Amino acid sequence: MIAALMSAAILMVGMAMPAHAAKWDETMSPAEVEATLDQKFAEGKYSPKGADTCLMCHKRSEKVMDLFKGVHGAIDSSKSPMAGLQCEACHGPLGAHNKGGKEPMITFGPNSTLAADKQNSVCLSCHTDDKRISWNTSHHDNADVACASCHNVHTANDPILSKKTEMEVCTSCHTKQKTDLNKRSSHPMKWNQMTCSDCHNPHGSTSDADLIKPSINDTCYECHTEKRGPKLWEHAPVTENCVSCHNPHGSVNDAMLKTRAPQLCQQCHASDGHASNAYLGNTGMGSSVGDNAFTGARSCLNCHSQVHGSNHPSGKLLQR
Repeated sequence: MIAALMSAAILMVGMAMPAHAAKWDETMSPAEVEATLDQKFAEGKYSPKGADTCLMCHKRSEKVMDLFKGVHGAIDSSKSPMAGLQCEACHGPLGAHNKGGKEPMITFGPNSTLAADKQNSVCLSCHTDDKRISWNTSHHDNADVACASCHNVHTANDPILSKKTEMEVCTSCHTKQKTDLNKRSSHPMKWNQMTCSDCHNPHGSTSDADLIKPSINDTCYECHTEKRGPKLWEHAPVTENCVSCHNPHGSVNDAMLKTRAPQLCQQCHASDGHASNAYLGNTGMGSSVGDNAFTGARSCLNCHSQVHGSNHPSGKLLQR
């Protein structure tokens, strides 16, 4: 648990700072800020008093002081930055910063002068476990998302690490998925019974969409084990990819189907006997069209109920 909290915490140090631009941004370009920081690291002029020097000015900020409520400010933990260079472990060497405050320090978050990869290099200098081994190929890294865009260090509990608030953080960017999650048929994420990280690894993986398992189907089978094969009679799109038929983030159709049957089925079965002649809309059958086994109730599934595959000896047509 501590490792997970630390993983999040160091990523959001700069978000404890005010939203306005830093003092050095008024006189220095981003390239000059980065060059100055590189020089400061080369010189290595750290404060002999550590956090005490920083707090002479910054203790008046409630957000800064909130650091000491979390694991990154824990003075009794050997894994905390406070056991080493303290504030400077993340923000870089003090140098002459305290003499007027215009000498740049490393800041984090959306208002930082530094590029996302530079900010993240600080976080990744400590957080190098196997959960982040694929970070450099992840969707977030490729989109230049800073760790501090999701994580908050200066707090007792990082919202992204709480099951109750994780989805809120993720959907602040993933707005399309937020819309899907609020549709009539969806996974129970609105009630915090599931979280995004149950299926995705936000720090990257070797599978599509940064899934936690090698494939989409393997991820789905973590919960939907009854759909796992092999089956005596298999349905090709089921064994190939669950999202061929389902939208995992939510849908207006039952069972999170992308399209309601029979239209969904006809995307593949366009010329298979009766499947190509569905009774849709106004027909010569009049009001009785809704009573047809092909279009009423569960449509194709009225007969082909074992659409995920059948183990019955006579289940070739997935009817039993």
